[in-house]
Parts: sequence; structure tokens; C-alpha cells
Amino acid sequence: MNETRTYDKIPLLRLAFKGLEEAELQEMADLTEIRIYPPDHVLCHEGAYEDVFYIIAEGSVVISKKLTEGEPDRILRVSGRGDMVGEMALIQHAPRAATVRTKTECTVLEMEKQDFETILSRSPRMALDIIRITLDRIRANDRIMIEELQKTNKVLRQLDRNKLEFIQVAAHELRTPLTVLLGYARVLGSFVDVKANAALGGVMDGITKGTNRIHEVVNLMLDVTRIDAEALKRAFAPVPLKRVINDLVHDFQQAAIDRNITLAAQHADETCIIQGDPTLIHKALYHLTVNAIKYTPDGGRVVITTRPMLMEGNIPGVEIAFRDTGIGLDVEHHDLVFEKFYQVGSVDLHSSGKTTFKGGGPGLGLAIVRGVARAHGGKAWVESAGHDEVNFTGSTFYLQLPENPTVK
Repeated sequence: MNETRTYDKIPLLRLAFKGLEEAELQEMADLTEIRIYPPDHVLCHEGAYEDVFYIIAEGSVVISKKLTEGEPDRILRVSGRGDMVGEMALIQHAPRAATVRTKTECTVLEMEKQDFETILSRSPRMALDIIRITLDRIRANDRIMIEELQKTNKVLRQLDRNKLEFIQVAAHELRTPLTVLLGYARVLGSFVDVKANAALGGVMDGITKGTNRIHEVVNLMLDVTRIDAEALKRAFAPVPLKRVINDLVHDFQQAAIDRNITLAAQHADETCIIQGDPTLIHKALYHLTVNAIKYTPDGGRVVITTRPMLMEGNIPGVEIAFRDTGIGLDVEHHDLVFEKFYQVGSVDLHSSGKTTFKGGGPGLGLAIVRGVARAHGGKAWVESAGHDEVNFTGSTFYLQLPENPTVK
């Protein structure tokens, strides 16, 4: 930083601040110092508390901001003669919001924080000018960020479409060989020599179970692609929720007993039979049951309840709640768990058992739940006090469905 030659400050200050009287301009000129900085010198460090306000006299500076760790700083704008930098941090008594770096050799007017605050308190017109300039910058930055977000969203939508197309192709390609494999496994299992050999019987049983598990995942993949493509074929019919849920409780009772989990259903007397797609609703209830058991520790409790209620717009509906005494879910995951392939825990935790404690999976079940809810004009969400593997405060997953959904 070097002192430079005598510089006529008044024309520069008049350019920076519109409408100030000569006395005000002169007072500002008396409180500023002229400095020259070489190219690539940092005037303001993002995140730092600094006490200098700058007005560019000659040359240009680049204002940039770090948006993502590990990525290059985003350039917000390039400023030149008559532009001011660093004023908002002094006004707000806050760290610098961006980095200001000289692009060329720059001559600047500098004012210390104490002098800046003094002149600001004496000159309402200067304060209004700074407000106007700041609002213009905010609007310009907003426009840039909106344009960037639109570009990013367009790319993300295309990537999402590509991913769904790949999943759909992969799932269809896998179904045929899996069906063939399962058929041959059943044929082999029917041979007398295999039936008579306990070891071979165990091997064949493992092959069959593994193939069935892969087949189930493939079907999940196809379900989620249809949901995302809004290509679900709904066949509305009466759905006896009480019976469907009671059957699921019965089907999962042995899995719950194996882990010493209490699994029960409680229905309000007024819970009615609703109109809906029986297959889709069964899938949603199935995945919610699996999810509740999977994230409840051994010795815990899962209770499924149903009750009539009024949905938004006073539409009669039914609410199904899955309450568990499991590990809970932090609030930042409450919406994300319904996204396809989203994993809360470590992706390394995978298990062939659907109800193994904290066992991994493809992360599609809750995405299907949300898709089924939307296909019926309902909604799905979760409430939880947070992740807690000491007190196990648990979670409650809700599924609301209208009694008579509107067919679109």
C-alpha cells in the first residue's frame, strides 16, 4: 500500500454520491486517504471483521463470494471508478460478506470506520445514497442468482430424467433373467436328490430367497419410475383399511416376535372403508410398516392407528399413523426421507433382511408412500423429536387419504 500523488477527490465523491452539498463532499474528502494497490491485492476478506471503507478512483476490482466448499468463488460483479465497497459490513458491524480483490492496479479513497460512521450520522443524503446503491446491488445479485438457479434446476431435471430412464431400462433388463433364474431354481429344488440332501436344500433355499429379494427391489425400482413419471394406473375400488392393516400386522408378526417388538393395530370405530387403488394403498402401508420395524430397536413398540378426519378443504378422509419407539429422525431429514434413494444412515449398512434393525435398503419405500398419497389426493409426512439412540423417542409417520378421491 503506497501513498500516491495529490488527487482531486471532489469529482470522484460527487460521482459516488449524488446530491451531496459541497460542504459535505469536502468533509468527506478531508476524512479520506488516497492509496494505490497492485493487481490481485485483497481489499476485503470474506468473513473477516475489517474497518475500512473504499471508493474506487482508478482501476477495477472483482467482488466474489464462496458459495460451495471446494468450488471456485462465484464472481458477483466487477466495480470501477466511483463505486464503493466495504460499506455494508461497517454499517452492520458484521464480517465482510464477500471478497474484494483488485483486478488492475487501483487507486482508491479509504475511510476508517470511525470517520465513516461520523460522516454517515451527519449526512442523511449520504445514508440514502448508500441504501439506494445497496438495494440496486441486491436486485442485481438476486437476478444473477435466479438465473443461475434456473440453469442448475434445468440441468438437475435432465439428470433426474436420465436417472429414471436408466433405472427403468435396468429394471426391465433384470426382470427376465431373474424370472428365468427363479424358474430354474424351483426346478432344481424339485429333484429328489436335492430334496434328500439337506445341504443342497439349504443352498437352493438361499438362491430362491436371494432371487426373490432382487426381484422385489426391481419391482420397487419400476414402481418409483412410474410414480415419478406420473404413470401410475389407478383402479379405484373399496379399500377396507382396517382389514388391510390387520393383515399386514399378522404378516409381520413373526418378524416382530423375532426381534421382541410389539406390533399392534388400533382402529377408531368410525374408520370407514375408503375408495382407492387397493394395490397401491397396500404398497404404501407395507413400506410404512417395514420402515417402522426396521428403525425400532429390539424390545421396542410399533402401533398403527387409524381415525377419520377432515383434510384440507373439509374433505372427509382417513389418517393412518405409524408410531414407533425407534431411533427418531432429525428435522432436516423430515422431507428428504421421502425422496427416492435418500439414505439417512451410512450407505454401507445393507442387509438382505427387510426388518433387520437399521438395515440398509434402496431408499425407495417412502418415496413410493409419498407417490401413492399424491396419486390419491392425500399426503404423507413424518413427525419426530430428533435422532436419539439413547432414549429412543421414536417417530410417527402419517398417511392421509380422502374417502373418495377425485379421479383425474
